[in-house]
Amino acid sequence: MMQPDGGLPEIYVQPGESHLVKKPTILKTLLGSCVGIVFRVPRLGLGALCHPMLPRTPARQGVPLGRSAGRRYVDFAIRDLARQFDALGANRSEIEVKLFGGGDVLVMTSSAKRPTVGKLNSEIAIRVLAEEGFSVMASSLGGQRGVNIIFNTETGEVLLQRHS
Repeated sequence: MMQPDGGLPEIYVQPGESHLVKKPTILKTLLGSCVGIVFRVPRLGLGALCHPMLPRTPARQGVPLGRSAGRRYVDFAIRDLARQFDALGANRSEIEVKLFGGGDVLVMTSSAKRPTVGKLNSEIAIRVLAEEGFSVMASSLGGQRGVNIIFNTETGEVLLQRHS
């Protein structure tokens, strides 16, 4: 089992952020309805974690969405990291992808049968990852509790801690 205090640098990835690293690092985050997507390219020593909060980038007529603001959205965050990996010489088929979160942690007061934000985030992530040519090798989605994830970019190991 991975030890979070193994001497590697640690980065806490806040909601709406993405981090791509080029050396072994521990990437951490806390997820509820957000999704956390980890990417690893062993051949190049690359790893990344994105923590988008909302499913789709809003349609904005003639107003470009900046990278910082765009990373809040699942579709934008995945495509942004895909372009970064392309620029660094990674082939989509060699990128290891794992997907977490998308829980229903917010109390719903409406009796409407609309999908929750967590469910929408999960569905969009699965769809956009497939559209971009990524294969998800592991996932833990849904539930009613938040999760901490701790990702070792060197080994690819992800420690998942469910909240009680």
